[in-house]
Amino acid sequence: MEIVDENGNTIKQSNLNQESKRVIAGILGILFGALGIHKFVLGYTKEGIIMLVLALITCGSVPSLIGFIEGIIYLTKSDEEFIEMYQVNQKGWF
Repeated sequence: MEIVDENGNTIKQSNLNQESKRVIAGILGILFGALGIHKFVLGYTKEGIIMLVLALITCGSVPSLIGFIEGIIYLTKSDEEFIEMYQVNQKGWF
């Protein structure tokens, strides 16, 4: 499987091994979305900290909804779409 980014560059084979993160991040987003653990798994430290702070301020209601929605999105994407969007382009939210 070969993926090409928006500039026409071929993505290294090591980036293609991120498929397992899609399932892990999706499940963690659904189960523990308020804590932002799924953000930390994907390497989005700033977004994870924002979700933790929001959880403290809103008693977890807003981040839980965000995490649930993101978990569903992660699980419904194909492996190629997930890698392109969240690993290559580093899209932090939705």
